[in-house]
Amino acid sequence: MSNSKISEDELIEGEFQKLLSEYLASNHRKRTEIIERAYHFAKEAHQGVLRQSGEPYILHPIAVARIACKEIGLGSTSICAALLHDVVEDTEYTVEDIENLFGKKIAQLVDGLTKIAGGIFGDKASQQAENFRKLLITMSEDIRVILVKMADRLHNMRTLSSLYKSKQHKIAGETLYIYAPLAHRLGLFEIKTELEDLSFKYENPDIYNEIKQKIAATESERETEFKNFAVPIVKKLDELGIDYEIKARIKSVYSIWKKMENKHIPFEEVYDLYAVRIIFNPKREEDEKRECWEIYSIITDIYRPHPDRIRDWISRPKANGYQALHLTVMGKDGNWVEVQIRSKKMDEIAERGFAAHWKYKTGENTDYNERENELDTWLKTIKEILEHPEPNALDFLDTIKLNLYASEIFVFTPKGDIKTFPKDATALDFAFTLHSDIGYHCIAAKVNHKLVPLSHRLQSGDQVEILTSKSQRPKQEWINFITTAKSKTRLITALRKDRKNIASKGEVMFKAFIEAQNENIDSDPIIQKLISHFKISRRDELFFLIGNGDITLDSNILKAIEEKGDNFIIRYLKKPFTALSSNKNSEKENEKEEDDNEFIDRTSIFYIRPDEEMKRYTFAPCCNPIPGEEVVGYVNDNETVTIHKVDCPVATRLKSSFGERLVAARWIDNVGQKSFSASIEINGIDTVGVLNHITQIISRDMAINIRSITIETKDGLFTGKLSIMVNDTKKITTLCSSLKKIAEVKSAVRVE
Repeated sequence: MSNSKISEDELIEGEFQKLLSEYLASNHRKRTEIIERAYHFAKEAHQGVLRQSGEPYILHPIAVARIACKEIGLGSTSICAALLHDVVEDTEYTVEDIENLFGKKIAQLVDGLTKIAGGIFGDKASQQAENFRKLLITMSEDIRVILVKMADRLHNMRTLSSLYKSKQHKIAGETLYIYAPLAHRLGLFEIKTELEDLSFKYENPDIYNEIKQKIAATESERETEFKNFAVPIVKKLDELGIDYEIKARIKSVYSIWKKMENKHIPFEEVYDLYAVRIIFNPKREEDEKRECWEIYSIITDIYRPHPDRIRDWISRPKANGYQALHLTVMGKDGNWVEVQIRSKKMDEIAERGFAAHWKYKTGENTDYNERENELDTWLKTIKEILEHPEPNALDFLDTIKLNLYASEIFVFTPKGDIKTFPKDATALDFAFTLHSDIGYHCIAAKVNHKLVPLSHRLQSGDQVEILTSKSQRPKQEWINFITTAKSKTRLITALRKDRKNIASKGEVMFKAFIEAQNENIDSDPIIQKLISHFKISRRDELFFLIGNGDITLDSNILKAIEEKGDNFIIRYLKKPFTALSSNKNSEKENEKEEDDNEFIDRTSIFYIRPDEEMKRYTFAPCCNPIPGEEVVGYVNDNETVTIHKVDCPVATRLKSSFGERLVAARWIDNVGQKSFSASIEINGIDTVGVLNHITQIISRDMAINIRSITIETKDGLFTGKLSIMVNDTKKITTLCSSLKKIAEVKSAVRVE
């Protein structure tokens, strides 16, 4: 045996012994026998095979297993899967062979890992997207498969220099696009950061090296700053006997570059190059949150904190399990310094993600159990998205990438295109998103090939097909279950246009009917009796119902209104409408429409239709009521009504002093064309782009007219006052909700 062969075997054996040592040092059960069997099996299977770097191939599975064990914290099952993950792909062995030798669980992990060998993009993009889909389905059953894949990808990135340039770009690109976000979502922050840096290094080597050199050039200066900053903190923590570690954490090259790009600043203006991290061992586990706040108090006694840069992820952990207390304080040199406070347990979970979280899972520890449930929910959502045949490769990957961060739902068209919707979106929203005409003519939908009504709420992963009919027209009741702003705007526009056309048709039909009865009949009395008979409010509504086929004009309808009005048709066919005005008792229901009434009936409901001409009522400027709000009317001396919000302070005084002048008021159409003025007060963190983001939501996304806007900033915060025009309160509620989704916005409320 040659010396090179001996040294090669010694190298392999040495790497495996490091793996065993790291495993034995972990908290997992010591199942070394199965790990050794997996190692020897993989070594034999890959015998004589070399990587492109020239080293024995078996070193790669060993390295992946070491990352899975030491850096992610996985146990023997995952270590075995890591050692065996390329056996099925690269040798004659099958998944069945793995199952017979190592059991079903290890075989399932190996099978899941095998399905995505080779990457995602490239000439076989669709095939690789399908492979990635299968991986994620396996992941939703057992999260360890994606954790081992993360270890595999990290080692590939660490050894990427041996590949040719185009291959480097391919692997770096897909790593930055999908694997780094996946690592973030799983709480693998160390791995996420390294994947981003390595990807950036191979995609932008010149910029990467330049930033790296500048970081190195400022290292001594930074160390001095950190020591000066830490001295008073160290002294106080030592006095209190706290078991802790304090260190400076430098920003990654990639995050520095992102900040330079986003803020359009040079390296020299990135002042928060490092953060100070304090990691402590709590005296008692149940006191770790309290001790975090004690350390916070110590720091803020020494340094002045930034008023709005405190991040409490202890009380409310991030979705991926991250817990820490962040604050930013002003150092003695005048620069802001971020301080991160974590317990040892929080730190391990922060670095290793959910794999470390499992280590702390107990029956009684609800904090950690809740976070695992959150992961399960996310995995279930991924699974729902995946259960769809052959999606377009890039659209599919876009969907998965978006879902790593967002809470929206993702729905597929029959051809595999992906559409994004807010939660609780319906099949009708989907129809309008495809095309306005499809929305106007839709009659039902098929969701996952099952017939459902248009009000059916969609779930992530649904495949939706819209059924249409040329005879279908938009319906008023659709307003009740359409959710997206753009779809609702299109529907309302169509309803108005359609209603106007139908009303015109109905008016023609009515005139033809009257002419067919007797050419000398005065139509106005019949119109008013029809309005009264059907309890509707206006002439155009009557014509709409006639044109829509809801009212049939025949001899039966004449008989019905004759019975109500003491042979009304015979008595008043040729009399003008003014002859009816004296019959007040029989016409109380019509008072809301008779603009010429002399007195307002305080015992009846005063109906307000936003679109009608306001001859009989005005809106109080003290509260500016808007359709949809509870309102009350105050009858003025000239028998007009001033409409107030029910809880308006002025209305409250009127109720106590002039109760006899009040009249119950009610909106009869909450979605009219008339716009009402409203004011929104908005407060939040003053950052670049926040005003632009706010105005985009108002004008572009919600099509709301902004009358005026004023913004004042102070100490990193802003206060804004918006004057907008809306047609009902739902619009304001939706707007405030949308504005509060902006990260920097802390409150958005309507003000008088």
